Amino acid sequence: MWRFLVIFVTAVAPGAELRPKTLAIYEDYWRSVDQELQSRRHFLRVDGTGGRDRLRQGEILIQERRSPKDPPDGLIHHWEGSIFLPSVSVRQVLDLVQNYNQHKHVYRPEVMDSQTLSRSGEEFRVRLRLLKRRIVTVVLETEHRVRYRKISDRKWESVSRSTKIAEVEGAGSKREAELAPDTGHGYCWRLDSFWRFEEADGGVYLECSSLSLSRDIPFGMSRLLRPIISELPEASLRSVLEQTRRALLPKTFPALD
Repeated sequence: MWRFLVIFVTAVAPGAELRPKTLAIYEDYWRSVDQELQSRRHFLRVDGTGGRDRLRQGEILIQERRSPKDPPDGLIHHWEGSIFLPSVSVRQVLDLVQNYNQHKHVYRPEVMDSQTLSRSGEEFRVRLRLLKRRIVTVVLETEHRVRYRKISDRKWESVSRSTKIAEVEGAGSKREAELAPDTGHGYCWRLDSFWRFEEADGGVYLECSSLSLSRDIPFGMSRLLRPIISELPEASLRSVLEQTRRALLPKTFPALD
């Protein structure tokens, strides 16, 4: 049955191409989120919702935010997630997340391979090969520019922007081929995030605002493609938060199989 779905989806949802107008509206939304974060009264969003107690009890808080408008032929996905890591320091968390060469071990299976391409101070260029699996399997070859900024000894923030996302066909086989960026099936054209780290209450609060851009869902394909396109960003964010916790608190949260 799943093989039939893969063939069917591929046949009726052929390749797409990112249009300049689609990207422009996404960039406008990205800037609005950036401005909101910089002008926000609270460093963490949970401070405005009373969520710290829930986080300290072990909950992972995730919610979707909606763009005022979706671009033509595209969908903007915006998810926010928060987690608390007890008995660790902000330095320990930064040492983990900045060690991009090890992300392929910490964040498997979604991160198939990872590499720090360059580092200058608190700015990184990184390469990630990502596996997105939801009914169909999608492999993406990606590059990102990540900038960290120290607010105080206990507060840091970072901004990650994708600079390349290319779909890979036949990954791992002799016929492996990397498609041109901004083409392919359009399951993910942009993948950006804002992170905040605060050491307090005997641990570290992590907060992520994840933005991504995908193709629109073709007419008549919503039932099949929505789980692939719309649910992937939420599932990916939850996985990153959970795996970060497992990596730093292995005795409490055993490593994933």
